[in-house]
Amino acid sequence: MEAVYVETTIFSYLAARPSRDLLIAAHQQTTHDWWSNRRAVFECVISQAVYDEAAAGDADAAARRMVFIKGLPMLEATEDAERLARAILENGAVPMQAARDAAHIAIATVNAVEYLLTWNCTHLANAQIMRKVSAVCNAEGFSMPVICTPEELMGA
Repeated sequence: MEAVYVETTIFSYLAARPSRDLLIAAHQQTTHDWWSNRRAVFECVISQAVYDEAAAGDADAAARRMVFIKGLPMLEATEDAERLARAILENGAVPMQAARDAAHIAIATVNAVEYLLTWNCTHLANAQIMRKVSAVCNAEGFSMPVICTPEELMGA
């Protein structure tokens, strides 16, 4: 079974109240569709970074996010993952202010997860950044997972 590292934005979309913004509402619906119809096809995993992000902020919203996280296996942030995250940041593939995003990529990469699922199109599901991150991962001896949104992982 292929593994999917489920990044925090997925849980935020699952737990959020329906948006009035049409694009965000569509993303929310797609996320719910993926969670209901495709999640079982994959081994869904998270990390402590996802857990910490999901637990932060408004207590009610955090509680709603934590319902979806409960029971998901947690990957470790190993020394290799920490080293890879530093390399991603030091090479400028991901900006320093997005260190948590570099950690998500590194943890998924080092653990040989096939996909990283996210709605973060600024620092994760971004073609220009993915190209740079992939080069860093390859130079460090790893293969970066496919970073994608739920609509890209809906299946054939």
